[in-house]
Amino acid sequence: MTGPLDGVVVVDLSRALAGPHATMMLGDLGARVVKVEAPGRGDDTRGWGPPFVGEEDARESTYFLSANRNKESIALDLKADADRETLLELVDRADVLVENFRPGVLDRLGLGVESLLERNPRLVVLSITGFGHDGPEGGRAGYDQIAQGEAGLMSLTGSGPDDPQRVGVPIGDLLAGIYGAYGVLAALHERHTTGAGQVVRTSLLAAVTGVHAFQGTRWTVAGEVGRAQGNHHPSIAPYGLFRCRDGAVQIAVGSEALWQKFCLAFDLDADAEGLRDNAGRVAHRDQVIETVEAAFAAYDADALLTRLSDAGIPAGRVRSLDEVYGWEQTASQGLLVDVEHTSLGTVTLPGPPLRFFDPSGAEVTRRDHQAPPVLDEHAARIREWLDGVDGAPGPEAGP
Repeated sequence: MTGPLDGVVVVDLSRALAGPHATMMLGDLGARVVKVEAPGRGDDTRGWGPPFVGEEDARESTYFLSANRNKESIALDLKADADRETLLELVDRADVLVENFRPGVLDRLGLGVESLLERNPRLVVLSITGFGHDGPEGGRAGYDQIAQGEAGLMSLTGSGPDDPQRVGVPIGDLLAGIYGAYGVLAALHERHTTGAGQVVRTSLLAAVTGVHAFQGTRWTVAGEVGRAQGNHHPSIAPYGLFRCRDGAVQIAVGSEALWQKFCLAFDLDADAEGLRDNAGRVAHRDQVIETVEAAFAAYDADALLTRLSDAGIPAGRVRSLDEVYGWEQTASQGLLVDVEHTSLGTVTLPGPPLRFFDPSGAEVTRRDHQAPPVLDEHAARIREWLDGVDGAPGPEAGP
């Protein structure tokens, strides 16, 4: 494996999505990720479907495939002494351990974080929960849609205040994984100075709250409670989805200079009452939408997007996922990778969203991505590594 984290060993005790997404990110960057799964059933997401692919006796869920590339799998029963000892041998060689059990579960298994750090003082432990490890509701189970609601995101999403909607992907889980990986990288960097590992904690609640952005300060500073208002920006106008003759397009008129260009392109009065500045346009949003859609009514979407582009107005269409993955621009950014799966053969996966270039401008992004593993696929290889057959590195090997 190659990448910025080459030599880093990650033990992945997590399941479902938040933790596995974090470890997949680390694996994408070149870390060796050993995924520890329950014997017989594996990660919960192996059963999350349909859709499933493959033969009935070797079927895989596409959900599992989405979060587990660049990992090895070993099945261990953490309640069994021998398997728990194997896990501890992994901990001895690890730079990072990731878990997303509810608070207290690892302690009951005799694998408390304090004892793990005593065993390997250089270990970085990432721990992800639903609502935090402490506080009055720290022990609550965390599932994405519940967190989206509890953290306020659903109140901001939907056609209006009475139509709360979840985001179409498990965004709380994904953000917790992203923040978790970010925290791990910071802790590994600090270890260069201190020589010591530490515990990194995040939660679905923290991750969703962490991306409130201007909606957060809208309340904490201005005392305004943001509400869902469909496909139009609450603080910029015109910015959103507008109908045209055969569908709709999206535009982002994010400055007064763009407003002037937009009005010139569509023969509109930029200084009309209520429209001459952004604050006025936000206050008269219905008038703005009516004015813009009247101007767009004569255009098919393709012709309209060409006109907007010629005028220098940021714009785009709403693509279905098959259109996204069939788009040349998506492929050009490395967002599709082909891998050889043990039972499925060649499969195409969504690729990692980072690319790397050396000072000369040559791309050095990792290309040797590995397919998500079948359950216990790499047990023999991992045990040989633990036995030193292939010169297993110790915990000092990573950054």
